[in-house]
Amino acid sequence: MSNQIYRSGTSIGANIAESINAQSKSDFINKLSIALKEANETEYWLNRLYHAHYIDEKGFHSMKNDNDELIKMLVCSIKTTKKSIE
Repeated sequence: MSNQIYRSGTSIGANIAESINAQSKSDFINKLSIALKEANETEYWLNRLYHAHYIDEKGFHSMKNDNDELIKMLVCSIKTTKKSIE
């Protein structure tokens, strides 16, 4: 499980980094959408780790809050960019 959360968590950052040099607004949205999917997967793995007692409540809430903030920022960026295309 720890490997899975490592993969999904680092994929968020990698896709955000790729979005910086996107070739178009559509490409930018695509990269951020992939990052959003990975953030959702990360939330899944955080829940699994917590419920399996691999992380304590304080650590879980800290990481979940950080991930929730990332999700909010990604959703906002995607929506804003989509509106600018229309």
